[in-house]
Amino acid sequence: MFQSLTEKLGQVFDGLRGKGTLSEDDVNNALREIRVALLEADVALSVVKDFVETVRTKAVGQEIIKSVTPAQQIVKIVHDAIVELLGADETGLNFNAAPPVVYLMVGLQGSGKTTTSAKIGKFLRDKHRKKVLLASLDTQRPAAQEQLAQLGVTTNTPTLPIIAAQTPFEIGKRAVETAKREGYDVVILDTAGRLSIDDALMNEVVMIRNATTPLETLLVVDAMTGQDAVNTARTFNEKVGVTGLVLTRVDGDARGGAAMSMRAVTGKPIKLLGTGEKPDALEAFHPDRIAGRILGMGDVVSLVERAVETINRDDAEDMARKFQEGKFDLNDMLAQFRQMKNMGGVSSVMKMLPGLGRFSDQIENANLDNTILKKQEAIILSMTKAERAKPVILNASRRKRIAAGSGVSVQDINQLIKQFEQMEQMMKRMRKMGMGGMMGMMKNFMGPQDQSKLDALRASEGLPSLPGGFSQGGFGNFRGGSKKNRKK
Repeated sequence: MFQSLTEKLGQVFDGLRGKGTLSEDDVNNALREIRVALLEADVALSVVKDFVETVRTKAVGQEIIKSVTPAQQIVKIVHDAIVELLGADETGLNFNAAPPVVYLMVGLQGSGKTTTSAKIGKFLRDKHRKKVLLASLDTQRPAAQEQLAQLGVTTNTPTLPIIAAQTPFEIGKRAVETAKREGYDVVILDTAGRLSIDDALMNEVVMIRNATTPLETLLVVDAMTGQDAVNTARTFNEKVGVTGLVLTRVDGDARGGAAMSMRAVTGKPIKLLGTGEKPDALEAFHPDRIAGRILGMGDVVSLVERAVETINRDDAEDMARKFQEGKFDLNDMLAQFRQMKNMGGVSSVMKMLPGLGRFSDQIENANLDNTILKKQEAIILSMTKAERAKPVILNASRRKRIAAGSGVSVQDINQLIKQFEQMEQMMKRMRKMGMGGMMGMMKNFMGPQDQSKLDALRASEGLPSLPGGFSQGGFGNFRGGSKKNRKK
């Protein structure tokens, strides 16, 4: 998502960075290119006009033109404007009511509403420890109720038993009563959709809403439909009243114009993003992190969160102990490869690192996960326990045997061993630096806002805060900290 916009904005900012000072004409030319980039990304024209004027008001002035780093100041202004456009106040799913709280899922047919309902059930259980009940109120589409029941099995989320001939109104009331009786925290009501908006659809949704009094009315829209998704959101909000939006199929939408237009047009926040077909392919929407991805600053906080969620604590403790002792072998390297796979693979991780967002297409096309991780895992698994524990014994004959066993060339074995030796040296250097030095290096990649979030995340895991004072320049230093710190 946003790949085309990221690439085009990257080119604009590269042109600005090549100049020591900026004239008003330089800024106006950059704004013109930003306007074109937004329009090509399918952002609504009215939204583009307001966005460009917001940036122009802050960017055209003596403070920017005379700044020591004017290009970085422009990047920060655009970043802040994107955050404001996407929704400056982060709003997650609302639980602030006596349980069971009701989530009403609405949208057109084909938007992914039923699948998203099941994903939200898993999301709430895994991330928020909520007991969730799914209920299908879709009596229009054949086998819609059976589909949700099957998805409930897949995601390990209970579903309301199906009773034939009940109306959506009756199913909704039964679902809420069951949730109250059986102690559920959240009940998700999956309503019927239509191929297009009509009075019958709206009347049914309004009737169910009035009967169940949902805390959240979530509109599910397909990001691939572009401005049609924006028009759908506007109509549903006017006729039904929604509290938030869920964008699906964002992994197939390289432009991202719908997401950038949605908040401005409806005034309602995007709460969740559907990023793929898998049951866990759903993530919370964070405007500041999305803005960072768009501008190529990466998303280090989300990367750390993903690591915390997927890491095996026993393995982490064992690795930490070995690290303190200065030990690192091929078993540890294999564990790192598997951890990378659990986090979504090499390409997924790389796209979240600062400066690499613009190269999403190249990273994706390189097919790094299949060509590197699987091959390297196969090589290590073809070794004996002794060889993994003491790579120094891997002589020519052993390497030839391992190559034959894993279906690769001896050159591939040599490349892996070289990579291992480089990682081993890096681990030794990091050990000499100590924990404070390593944390400081990580903190240099973040602005102040992300630093505080990372500290909060570490606190929730019972870990100490990162030491302060390593990155004073915010967005201007995302390539590696201030000059002062780099000298250190």
